[in-house]
Amino acid sequence: MTQGRIHWKAFEYEHKEKSPDWFWALGIIAVAVAVTAIILNNVLLAILVLVGAFTLALYAAKKPDEASFELNDRGVVINKRMYPYQTLESFCVLDEEDESPKLLIKSKKILMPHIVIPISNVHPTEVHSHLITYLEEEEQDEPFSHKIMEYLGF
Repeated sequence: MTQGRIHWKAFEYEHKEKSPDWFWALGIIAVAVAVTAIILNNVLLAILVLVGAFTLALYAAKKPDEASFELNDRGVVINKRMYPYQTLESFCVLDEEDESPKLLIKSKKILMPHIVIPISNVHPTEVHSHLITYLEEEEQDEPFSHKIMEYLGF
């Protein structure tokens, strides 16, 4: 049983460099959907699609920041923001061969039900042995939205 704290740093997500063709494809698709929305008399949808595509392009060009993660006796700390164990339901450590290890935490909060934390510079069994004393272990899958974002390179 591990007591104390475990601390590591990792990038928020794995950045995949986008080619200019990726941005052109995004722009062409966004404009096509916006024009279709305007033809169907839905200007609000057209504006929403164009603003969303612009935001997505900005986010795609951004390099990930390095975040700090800590597990201590009070909760999980991500970039100085504390998630007390009382607000968390369960956890699962994913350590698959073809992917980098991740910590999945199920939260009791409605607006943020899942927290996905990349694990680096720490062995996943250390993380598991620490959290098992505070949270219930539950088999979890990575949220579908997170898988889509990873596939798209976010």
